[in-house]
Amino acid sequence: MPDLTVLIVEDHDILREGLQILLESEGYRVIPAAHGGEALKQMEYLTPDLILSDISMPEMDGYAFYDAVRSRPEWVAIPFIFLTALGDRDSVFASKRLGVEDYLVKPVDRQELVTTIRSRLERSQQLMLAQLQQAYESSLIMLANAIELRDKYTRGHVERVMRYALLVAERLGWTDAQLRSLRFGAILHDIGKIYIRESILSKPGLLTDEEWAEMKQHTVIGADLIRNIPFLSGAIPIIRHHHERWDGKGYPDGLAGEDIPLGARIVAVVDCFDAMTTDRVYHESSTAQEAIQEIIDGRGTRYDPAVVDAFLSIYS
Repeated sequence: MPDLTVLIVEDHDILREGLQILLESEGYRVIPAAHGGEALKQMEYLTPDLILSDISMPEMDGYAFYDAVRSRPEWVAIPFIFLTALGDRDSVFASKRLGVEDYLVKPVDRQELVTTIRSRLERSQQLMLAQLQQAYESSLIMLANAIELRDKYTRGHVERVMRYALLVAERLGWTDAQLRSLRFGAILHDIGKIYIRESILSKPGLLTDEEWAEMKQHTVIGADLIRNIPFLSGAIPIIRHHHERWDGKGYPDGLAGEDIPLGARIVAVVDCFDAMTTDRVYHESSTAQEAIQEIIDGRGTRYDPAVVDAFLSIYS
């Protein structure tokens, strides 16, 4: 199974290195981490296709790490395997109750480990494919409904935002799996506006405080609209948080810096650039150079500096 990534979370240095060498020899990419806290930091930059984790570890043990992973919608479907010396029945049953896909007891031989990982990855891909048809149907229905309420500008906007976002993410080294979630997030980033009053969306002047409060709800509404579509789970953070700001003054949750999901930081930049360079009912379009200068001026306050730099490198 080429081009798949396994996250190994193991506090024993020699064992972790041995597992990494073994799995890399089988063709997997490996992310090593010494405990759950370090693993979570790694996952902010690269989402693994499978997690292999010890239980007894310093700083954050396997149980706490598992809970943290499953609390995030975009990670809930990642296969999770415990590899631990805790082989008593109580530990096994406790792990199964959590929902862990597999439980291996140390020492484990090479064949058992490789076979377990391969079977779990195959099963994960099968489930994803089974959900694909339903997900596409559901998302297309939502998009069709949204387009009915939109003009030609919006349809072009969605396509441009998606294209810019993917180019920026590729420049930042995203994997195919991450790009898939970003693609859906960019397409659906404003899906929540289907529940915002048309009088607000098309108002030529400034919005009142009440109207602005309603407008800001589109991010929350949009995330809720797709919450029950498993295949689109990775798009949820992008939809909810693409109006957050690097300095914490955005909405809906006032997240700041790297607490904002990276996909949302990417869409924030490209969405604003396209909005500035397109005629809207409430403003005339800026030139590309004027919009780029606005993006540069917002670097480090409104926008993630690294994302701005990546955007500038692909637009120049």
